[in-house]
Amino acid sequence: MTLELYHRVSGDGPPLILLHGLFGSLDNLNGVAHRLSSHFQIHALDLRNHGRSPHASSMSYPDMANDVLAYMSRHGLERVSLLGHSMGGKTAMQVALSAPDRVDKLIVADIAPVSYPPHHDEILAGLAAVDPASLHSRTEGDRILADYVPEVAVRQFLLKNLVRREGGGFAWRMNLPVIRRCYQQVTAGQQASGPFEGPVLFIKGGNSNYIQARYRDQVARLFPRAEVRIIPGTGHWLHAEKPEVFAALCERFLLADEKKAAPATGDPAEGGYNE
Repeated sequence: MTLELYHRVSGDGPPLILLHGLFGSLDNLNGVAHRLSSHFQIHALDLRNHGRSPHASSMSYPDMANDVLAYMSRHGLERVSLLGHSMGGKTAMQVALSAPDRVDKLIVADIAPVSYPPHHDEILAGLAAVDPASLHSRTEGDRILADYVPEVAVRQFLLKNLVRREGGGFAWRMNLPVIRRCYQQVTAGQQASGPFEGPVLFIKGGNSNYIQARYRDQVARLFPRAEVRIIPGTGHWLHAEKPEVFAALCERFLLADEKKAAPATGDPAEGGYNE
């Protein structure tokens, strides 16, 4: 069953759907939306079990891709371009692979179409240690989470999921029990009966290891027209760390004539894979 996703629409032009990552919401991509809204009609979505979207018992990429396709149908979007970060990038890839005739161009931020080993154990343990109903402030939650997650910026990002309850205390906006139970679905690779033949841009954080040279064959098999750009000096949150560079890469790719390759000379990022 598909879900009716919470969304925010801005700008004018060809439709571009933005999809956030794990533990996030559409607000994470506000900066990108603002910078691209002069050229595109931006549809920023909260994926299932995140933000203000409904909760469900599954987090599989086919299910999340079907939510996006259902959103497109409800809003009369026959064809769109997609931009997704991390889990949102995997969802965007699944949309393109499942319904290639409905996708013009695809941008994938710092993720590959492969299965990853578990790598959020401390975050999940920290979130489970927080009892939101008993909190009097987010600061209390931060103190508990700090025993598991030392990075202040990561804790601030995670604690954005706390919302105040009318009777006191807080609650998680995200569906944490299902995210924990379905975590293996979130780390899974993409399913496909054939490749997506349209233009694809992978943008890698220079200091991140989510996209590696050993994934090249899998990327090429599923996305034969893929190109890769690297933004030096950034990690997994590359769109937040260097928003102007990230948005410039996206804009150039989306506005480029499909018959021409994106220019490498003068790019604010270096092209290619690395280990």
